[in-house]
Amino acid sequence: MAVKIRLARGGSKKRPYYRIVVADIRAPRDGKYIERVGSYNPLLPKDHEDRIKLDIDRIKEWLSKGAKPTDRVARFLDAEGILKREPRNNPQKAIPKKEPEEAKEEAPAEESKEEAPAEEAKEEAPSEEAPAEEAKEDAP
Repeated sequence: MAVKIRLARGGSKKRPYYRIVVADIRAPRDGKYIERVGSYNPLLPKDHEDRIKLDIDRIKEWLSKGAKPTDRVARFLDAEGILKREPRNNPQKAIPKKEPEEAKEEAPAEESKEEAPAEEAKEEAPSEEAPAEEAKEDAP
């Protein structure tokens, strides 16, 4: 039987609270579990002592039996010094795409072309309004 140490969500809508549980991988996220080994309350400040509670002895025992922690639980265990977690690295994410760069280079050239007619229109607009104002002044 494959076993994971994972989070089981509790709490109401928009107010999450998680139990850290040891469960069979086939069991539903919030369903049947073997043992509760901690809790996590994301609504508390990060430096609050009750944000993450772990039963370290039981977790070490389950890890020795072959239980695999999920990514989030592995972060908690790494912070406690129980498990060493390798940081994830996605070098492809940092490489910019070529298409947006080309579009950015072309866009300023197009904007400068669009700005010139807009400036001409601004200059013409006040001259068109002036005769209308003069006509209003003459009427009363």
